[in-house]
Amino acid sequence: MKIAQRLRQTDMVAYLLYMWYVEDLLRANGCDAERVTALMAAGAQPDERAAMAEWYDNLAEMMRAEGATQSGHLQMLRNLVMDLTELHIALTKSSKFPFYSAAYFKALPLIVELRQRGGQKPQPEVETCLEALYGIYLLRMQQKPVSPATLEAAKCITTFLGLLSDYYLKERRGELDRYHLDEEKPHVEGERPHAGAEKPHGQAEKPHAGGERPNDEE
Repeated sequence: MKIAQRLRQTDMVAYLLYMWYVEDLLRANGCDAERVTALMAAGAQPDERAAMAEWYDNLAEMMRAEGATQSGHLQMLRNLVMDLTELHIALTKSSKFPFYSAAYFKALPLIVELRQRGGQKPQPEVETCLEALYGIYLLRMQQKPVSPATLEAAKCITTFLGLLSDYYLKERRGELDRYHLDEEKPHVEGERPHAGAEKPHGQAEKPHAGGERPNDEE
């Protein structure tokens, strides 16, 4: 719960990956919030444990109501993916964000390859990238090997998505308006659009890598 709250304020990509993990965790436990709470809240104080139990119970109830107990994602998470997609389209249509466009076009061949390899039905490019990163995250959770080529591709994708997350948070703070991007002050070549923008975001703030299980007590 605390991890989700923190990530929602700092890294939308890591937030989505973490919430997808929570969905899968609930499914693996029959959407039984008590079982998940017992698993994730070991050592928590009573009031914190009660808050976590309520959070998991609310999510489980939403999954049941939305028919997502076997597969799929909660509507609020799908809405966030679509919101990120709309911002991505707006940014790529503008000439004011050269760093973002460069990161996107560097990742584009990988996106095309992922779609061809998986035979995926048409879906937003942002969602394709998120699913690729989540797949790698699951491999690490299961302590399965990940090839250097895959890790290098993930680094490229996380850089692109990290920039998108930065701009999304910037917009949420009122510092960017996707509907008037051409009126935004153009970035000076060589200037970083946002602090930490060049750092692959799926690494520093992503759900725990290397097979570690996220702990909501953090």
